[in-house]
Amino acid sequence: MGVGAYISWQLMRVRMAITERERGDVPGWVLVTLMTAGIVTALWVVAEPTLKTLLKNALNISGDPNK
Repeated sequence: MGVGAYISWQLMRVRMAITERERGDVPGWVLVTLMTAGIVTALWVVAEPTLKTLLKNALNISGDPNK
């Protein structure tokens, strides 16, 4: 085995070790993403009527800029 082949083999081992270590956290990130989407959806359902009223009131107060 030449020096170049040995270095390539060692680099491949390091890459595989890094990949295996980082791969284990994927389910955690998926769970965090799904929980965040669920929380945003639940808050949106609860807050939507209030937000619509707030926006309508703000637009009515500002009036028509063309008048």
